[in-house]
Amino acid sequence: MFPDKVYQVLKWTALIAVPAIEALWLVLALTWGWDYGVEVGATIASAGVFLGALIGVSTTNYNNKQKEAAYKALHEFEGVGEDGH
Repeated sequence: MFPDKVYQVLKWTALIAVPAIEALWLVLALTWGWDYGVEVGATIASAGVFLGALIGVSTTNYNNKQKEAAYKALHEFEGVGEDGH
């Protein structure tokens, strides 16, 4: 799980920056005939997918911890202990 500021930066990078860089690279590489244009574009895209996966895992872990905390708080409020009584 990432701290909130790190999470926000990674999320922006994965959702906005990486796809924009990939699109820019591919258009320029294909327009100007740069070597390895598609290969570099695919590398940028795969890095974006990897970053998105890390964010997804972090989000899932955070949500699960929030649900567990809420469940535990509810049961403590209702006076239900570990043994169910």
